[in-house]
Amino acid sequence: MKLTVECNAINERNTFSNGDVLTGQLIVEVSKKTTIKSLTIKAKGKASVAWTETHGEQQVTYWDEEKYFSQTESILPNENSNGSFTLSPGRHTFPFVVQLPSNDLPSSFKGESGKVKYHLLAQLSRSLRVPSKAKTEFAFVSRPDALLPVAMAPQYGVKDRNVTFFASGNISMNIFLEKTGYQQGEHLIVKGEIVNSSTRKIVPKYIIYQKQSFFAQGNRTVHTSNIVKEKDAALSSSTRQTVSKILTVPWGATPTILNCRILKVEYRLKVILDVSFTKNPEIKLPLVILPACDGAMAKALEACQPQKTNYVH
Repeated sequence: MKLTVECNAINERNTFSNGDVLTGQLIVEVSKKTTIKSLTIKAKGKASVAWTETHGEQQVTYWDEEKYFSQTESILPNENSNGSFTLSPGRHTFPFVVQLPSNDLPSSFKGESGKVKYHLLAQLSRSLRVPSKAKTEFAFVSRPDALLPVAMAPQYGVKDRNVTFFASGNISMNIFLEKTGYQQGEHLIVKGEIVNSSTRKIVPKYIIYQKQSFFAQGNRTVHTSNIVKEKDAALSSSTRQTVSKILTVPWGATPTILNCRILKVEYRLKVILDVSFTKNPEIKLPLVILPACDGAMAKALEACQPQKTNYVH
């Protein structure tokens, strides 16, 4: 006997969101006449974290999990008086329909010390036999409704520093973003001004980095990684430059996750002025990465677009 779970895609990215109806079919292949007691499909979602730390000579593992939903549907037709169903030899297809919860759930994610996972589990039971099982994951992307107020807020930062070691003068920058939230694949335009009033040259660098935070038993572990890293040409001494740097959010970037108790996925834009023999001034601005979307999700984003801002240096 062979049991397989197939899921029908509802968009080109093969993702599902809050309140979506998930459809598919269970494929049962048998080589001889077989009587089935039950055939079910279960949809589940949960997050889990785990990591190990060394304290002296002792290793301690911290872990936690958060369950979101677990719902089971019976998809076996009633044929026999006892509720069983008899299959003839060959391949049989049983369609199923699962309504996903409409509440706010975190997107699918796999990180350094934790994950958010959604899957379908099929189970076929027969008399005096171990149940047959089949499992498949599906990608869940949280609708960005709760993030929209934050995503549409502008961001601004200022930094200046005196250069004193084997040099003199001052370097400064002001950086502006028209909004905080950007979809996967969207261009992010960094605006502002850099002033080099020192006797050294400086190199502007632009980094988008991801911060993963995991929480368990009152402890936290953090992992950071750069997902975009670019730089501009060096600015010579006594130079003023208007900034209009275009960065692209990677398509593969995990959407921001702030709606999970045991893990977070956050992003920052970091602008650095690289100066020799001195501490580099830097500005960090928060970013929200939103999933690439269409339909109702896209209309919600469009309705919340900020008014055009005239930026003044």
